[in-house]
Amino acid sequence: MFLVGIFQWWYGTGLYKHVRQVYVGLLKTADFFSIGLLLKTLFNPFRQISAGVVQGGLPEQFRAFLDRSFSRVFGAFLRTILIAVGLVCLLARLLWSVLIIAAWLLLPLAPLIGIVFWQMGVAS
Repeated sequence: MFLVGIFQWWYGTGLYKHVRQVYVGLLKTADFFSIGLLLKTLFNPFRQISAGVVQGGLPEQFRAFLDRSFSRVFGAFLRTILIAVGLVCLLARLLWSVLIIAAWLLLPLAPLIGIVFWQMGVAS
């Protein structure tokens, strides 16, 4: 009955807690990069404090327009790079999570696999 209890916990409560922990890790990674927020603000000016209306002649307004345009292009470029890096990290974390869960599921079979390898002469 002891082994039955261990297997019940391993494939029941233990597996649930492990999957939940992996899910929370994925959410933390997604929150760290804030991909949704970066997409929403993709063409917003980048760190430009004075992006308001400019009073003055045509040269001042044209300079402000170029300044805002450059800031938007630069911001879109940086945000695109951050989105790409975030997606790569999220994909890597997802693949690692699948491997971790598969290892959790297969770990109780390790002694049986060891016995089979021992009988085959692979491990002596």
